[in-house]
Formats: sequence, C-alpha cells, structure tokens
Amino acid sequence: MMARVRVLRIIARLNVGGPAIHATLLTERLDPTRYDSRLVAGTVEPGEGDYLGLHERTVRGLISLPDLGREIRGLSDLRTLGSLVRIIREFRPHIVHTHTAKAGAVGRAAALLCGVPVVVHTFHGHVLRGYFSPAKTRVFRQIERFLGQRSSALVAVSPKVREELLALGVGQTDRLHVVPLGLDLERFRTYDEPRAEARAALGLPEDAFVTSIVARLAPIKAHEVFLDAARRFAEVHPRAMFLVVGDGERGDELKAEVARLGLDDQVRFLGWRADLERIYRASDAVALTSRNEGSPVALIEAMAAGCSVVSTRVGGVPDVVTHGETGLLVEMDDAAGLAEALRRLACDRALAARLGAAGQASVIERYGASRLLRDVDALYQTLLDEAGVRP
Repeated sequence: MMARVRVLRIIARLNVGGPAIHATLLTERLDPTRYDSRLVAGTVEPGEGDYLGLHERTVRGLISLPDLGREIRGLSDLRTLGSLVRIIREFRPHIVHTHTAKAGAVGRAAALLCGVPVVVHTFHGHVLRGYFSPAKTRVFRQIERFLGQRSSALVAVSPKVREELLALGVGQTDRLHVVPLGLDLERFRTYDEPRAEARAALGLPEDAFVTSIVARLAPIKAHEVFLDAARRFAEVHPRAMFLVVGDGERGDELKAEVARLGLDDQVRFLGWRADLERIYRASDAVALTSRNEGSPVALIEAMAAGCSVVSTRVGGVPDVVTHGETGLLVEMDDAAGLAEALRRLACDRALAARLGAAGQASVIERYGASRLLRDVDALYQTLLDEAGVRP
C-alpha cells in the first residue's frame, strides 16, 4: 500500500450542527487509500445535542479528549495542549486541520510547537463579533490574527465569512480560502414519506400551515424574534403551527415566552431530533432568525428537502439563499417582516412550491458531500506541495 497523508483533525466537541457533520464526513470519507485520518474531539457541553449519540453513530479514528471543550478553562486548557502535543508526536501528521474557535486556538498552538508541516483552520462562522464583551472580543481577535499569520491556510465556509474575517484583520487574501460546507443531502432529497403521514407521526393537523425552526436554543439564534413573528402570523392565520427543534440554555425562558404570548396550543418544543427528514417533510416553511450565521445547515437541509425557507439576512445566509429566487430574506430582528414572508407563502402556494424547487436545485451540488471532498483534497495537495511534503 502506498504511503498515505496523515491528517489529524481537531474539533472542540461533536455537538449537533454543521461543524460536527463537516468534520466527521471528512474524517470518514476522504479517500482512505491516500489519507490516514484521525479525529480528536472533546466533550459535548450540558444542554447541547450530542451529534453521535443522537444518530447512534461512531467515527473511525476518533480520539476522545475530555478536557477539550467549548469554554476556556485555564489549567484544563494547558492539559489539553499537552495531550495534543503527545498525540501529534505519536501520530506525526503531515496536516493538522482544526475546526471551531477553541480547538483552533489550542490545536494550532500544539501543531506549531511540534513543527507540523501543514496547519489549517476552518471558520464555520466566527465569535469575533456579537458573542462576548468588547474586551474579550478584542483578545480573541488578537489571538486569531496571531494564529492566522502562522497557519498554512485558513478556510471560510462562505464568501461572507471570508469577507468579515478579512475586515477584522484575520488572515491574508491569498491564504484565506472559501470551501463551503459539504453535507449528506441525498437523504433529504430522496425522503419519500408522504406529507400526511409525516404530519400524523408528529401529531400535526393535516390542514395547518407548519413553520419549523431548527437551531440551538441560544441567544445568537434569536428565537424570541421567531416567536414574535409566530404571534403576528397566527393572528391572520389561525391554523398556523410552529415547531421548535433543538435545545439549549434558553429552553425554560422561551417556553415561558410562548405562554406569555398565548401560543401554547400552536408552538411545540421537540428538542433535538434525528428525524429531520420528517420534520422538513411535515413543514410548509423552515425559518431562521439568527443574528450571526456562518453557513446555515438547517436552511441547506430544508432546501435539499424541497421546503421553502425564510431567514434573516445575516452572515453567510445570502450566500445560500437568494431572496425571491430560492427563499425569502428579511432584516435581522424584523419579526413583522418574517410574519409577512410567512403570510406570502401561506397565501401563494405556487410561490412556495417554486421557491422550494429552485432551492433544492441550488444546494444539491453546491453543498453536497462529494464536492466538499474534492475541494479539501485539492487544497491539501496544494498545501503539501508548497510545504515540500511527500509521504
């Protein structure tokens, strides 16, 4: 067997979301005759969905590192750095590729200490605006600028994320590449359960207009905007139903808000679900109300399922959804605009069908797994050639 390129991929934790899907797909499906891939992941935080547990999956080449997680933890992070240095020295990777902010910082530091030839970090979004206090944000920006200058390449999952990073002084134009997410979309495109059966399985009325939101119950996702829009839309469309898929620290707060708005009979909290194909099949629309978004996995999946989508125009969303062609976009925090977009879809089923069909056609190739594998393979080969590495 020919010598293979050794790739060590590092991610903070495999919680439900795009980074976990992306990292596990690359670890498992990059050509095994040419790549020897290992994945290091930390522990899923309380309240987050466990991606592997939810889907009852295991990952070949997975190394569990419990101290590696989302939060900054001082001495624990130093232990993590030491553990990563040991793993790198034992595995001797040609490439270290990190995903998510915490893993990107600790993982790249370990790779640089060990002299790994090729060091890559993927920004699935960023936490450099809108997540933390101004002082903490300034520190994180300086860290990212420092590490970016010493990385072989940086990867953004959308042109908008790349643009934002460059504006923040992170990365250089010739070293900051766009590699969109790659997802297993065929399962959504080919799902054949009839809508009536999907709704019956979820206990939904067949004649309701169903809008779903699939996202962590976290402040950045702005579920209160979704609920405000739900209240407004329900006033003109009494048969409306709303599904909140996901979990997180805001669960109790958002359930109290539903009660305050008088929407108990119309809003259902479903938690994390493995059967998103059924959710999308049962839905007339899928909404997203985020205030910041890298590449919106739920919208891509919903579009692959042929469902019409409505979203705030933030981050990488416009790179996925073209307003009036493949979905409808509204401004951030515009609950009235979101409610009006839902009203348009409910009143014009031909428009909804047209947007759904166009959206499906637009995402299958652009965000499919095969395209991701080709892009990453090409990037790796270019970086290995530049570094003069021959396995």
